[in-house]
Amino acid sequence: MHLDRTLRTYAEHYNRRRPHRALALATPLVEARDPLPVSPRDVRRRDLLGGLIHEYHGVAA
Repeated sequence: MHLDRTLRTYAEHYNRRRPHRALALATPLVEARDPLPVSPRDVRRRDLLGGLIHEYHGVAA
């Protein structure tokens, strides 16, 4: 069960949320809206797999 969850989490990040060079560093997962400018202090990090992978998201000010 743990290995299955770990692999699913990694595959989701790799295939949907990771910036791809072939897409000009865009992610395959297309956001429904255009991103708004975010100041660095309004960015939050989400750790996946015990901190092995980090995803960054803007938060509402």
